Amino acid sequence: MASIARCMRAARPATVSRLAQTTPCAARSAWQQPAAVRAFSGSAVREIRRYTREHEWVDLSADKKTGVIGISEFAAEELGDVVYVELPEKGREVSAGDAVGAVESVKSAADINSPIAATVTDVNSALEEKPGTINQVPEDDSHGGGWICKVDVGEQGAQDFEKLMDADAYKAYVKDVGH
Repeated sequence: MASIARCMRAARPATVSRLAQTTPCAARSAWQQPAAVRAFSGSAVREIRRYTREHEWVDLSADKKTGVIGISEFAAEELGDVVYVELPEKGREVSAGDAVGAVESVKSAADINSPIAATVTDVNSALEEKPGTINQVPEDDSHGGGWICKVDVGEQGAQDFEKLMDADAYKAYVKDVGH
């Protein structure tokens, strides 16, 4: 059985045109043209995650209307084993820098601040039962991930987002500053 990768491999245009030329004319009527060849292309995925200097992250949808907030991998490592997570209330409106929750670990406790102005629409209630998920997958915004809350974002939140660090700037910040 052929692998999926080999089945999906795109043929080089030169090979396809050579195949079209070698197809017997009897197999095609005079009005038929060789089948059009569509090349596969890919585009870079647009990075929509940004970070704060306090080690929170926010992912925004392409239309910048909804987002997900969490803490960075660096913050999760620095905290140590998380034993308790306080989540925000649904419907709560927050400004950039407002506390939206807190985490407690065997080492310390810390507030989780909102990176942007937003309204909380959902919380990751699984963290109440399994707070250690933050240590395992802190930057995962999927169903089983360590995200904190989902938010609706207005104009002010979109403006706040533009002021945050992208992944490369955040990595440099953590490396240079060391906190």
